[in-house]
Amino acid sequence: MRLRVEFTTEPFDLDEAPAHAVVARDVITGAELDAVDVGPFGNTAEGDADQVLGAVTALLRESLQAGATRVSLQVNVIGETGQGEGDAT
Repeated sequence: MRLRVEFTTEPFDLDEAPAHAVVARDVITGAELDAVDVGPFGNTAEGDADQVLGAVTALLRESLQAGATRVSLQVNVIGETGQGEGDAT
């Protein structure tokens, strides 16, 4: 199964990225995920279910330890891994 995760961390700081946002970005970009897109107000990544769920666990733990007061996330099933299977969204 393939998953897509979308997330944001708070509180926001418009002047510079807070430590929790940098940590979250580092976790996601360091995980073995596909289609990683990080931005100032939202981040997405796709990958195998086990890899996405492992990255989400690390993201929650590390960003909260780095000062996040809120982490909003959404996880969607986007399809199965395997030959001939397309996007199920």
